[in-house]
Amino acid sequence: MKAHILALTAGAYLVFMTGCGAGEPVPEIRPVYVAAGADESATAASLEPADTDWPCWRGIDGTGIAKGSAPLEWSATKNVVWSVPLPGKGHASPTMWGDQIFLAVADEAQQSMSLVALDRQTGKERWTCPLHSGGFMHVHSKNTQASPTAACDGKHVFWPAMVKDAIWLSAVTLDGKIGWQTEVGPFISMHGYGSSPVIYRNLVIVQGDSNGPGWLAAVNKETGKVHWRVQRGSGASFATPAVADVAGKTQLLFHGQDKVISYNPATGDKFWECEGPATVCANTICWAGDLIFASGGFPQRNVWAIKADGSGAIVWRKSWQCYVPSMLVDGDRLFVPQDNGLLNCVRASTGQELWSTRLGGDVTSSPVIADGKLYVTTESGKTSVFRSTDKLEEISASEIGDRCYSTLTIAGGRIFLRSYSKIFCIADAAPRAGNSP
Repeated sequence: MKAHILALTAGAYLVFMTGCGAGEPVPEIRPVYVAAGADESATAASLEPADTDWPCWRGIDGTGIAKGSAPLEWSATKNVVWSVPLPGKGHASPTMWGDQIFLAVADEAQQSMSLVALDRQTGKERWTCPLHSGGFMHVHSKNTQASPTAACDGKHVFWPAMVKDAIWLSAVTLDGKIGWQTEVGPFISMHGYGSSPVIYRNLVIVQGDSNGPGWLAAVNKETGKVHWRVQRGSGASFATPAVADVAGKTQLLFHGQDKVISYNPATGDKFWECEGPATVCANTICWAGDLIFASGGFPQRNVWAIKADGSGAIVWRKSWQCYVPSMLVDGDRLFVPQDNGLLNCVRASTGQELWSTRLGGDVTSSPVIADGKLYVTTESGKTSVFRSTDKLEEISASEIGDRCYSTLTIAGGRIFLRSYSKIFCIADAAPRAGNSP
């Protein structure tokens, strides 16, 4: 899960706005190059994920669109290849690389955090790597101590933890050994943490917005050294940054604290900033063409389409609460899952409303598309499947029999769904022909 946090209460917001927890700004760290022309952000011997992998939050391209098709119907037993209980709580989505699944888990009674690897074909545990013991910090009742989704580059699995008044980033080898652990920056928790790491070239990018001095940082994935860190204001944000090729350049996009800011992902330098949709944001910006789509849920309820050229022009806006779930763009269609279970489809370029429907429950997880079909899961564990078209067409609805706050992963024609207590591997009993349901 990228950021499965409830909205702040009104009282907590008043405390937040008065600056509780504010302190001295976190010192900035600027890139240092060991030789003229050297670039520590460049990737050496990088491994490329296969189409059957799901290496990070929102998938290979960071868009939430899977390669290939996926099952359309299931239950707690129907079309379930395997299901296994998990050794701890967490809202992190399954990360897939090769024949392994990686999941973060937390035992709140023992105050321990671990990364677990499962066999992709059987669900059997390959290894468990303990990461932190003690030092747990406050989280909201709907959040967990293991909410960020891990990112994998084929050599290491990277996972950030909120522990001991800081955000720590760990790199774990694919055979379950700690490569390095780095304290990236301080953190003051109001409702916990849920932002997932983003890999850009040889860097792992993490954010540290909190009720204390905020920051955004990039860590060298080979050494664990902080490559750059820039200051942000004081104010909680549970969003995951996005690296996007939009408006003619590669931009690191992040929203919260009433702003949208575009950074250079290699250096942390600011490209531009503009007014943002909300003070507190808990999802991921998406993009298409020269537009980015940003939303927030507290205290403002807004969905905005913004020009990504630095002009700050708002092309269209809606007064909707898409706070925790992330939106998804498919062609010129933007799917907007509201937290209250209303799903909207609009024309991405103009904001023209195409259709809307009720999902039958609140939504915390984010939608995913596979083979031209949109999958949206409610907190009760019901997943509805729609065709990604300009007209409303629901194909199916399936119940897993357990509550679900995590976003499902689609890889290799299978669905990997994490519920409150288990992870399920779902596949069709028989192959389908073409694109037919």
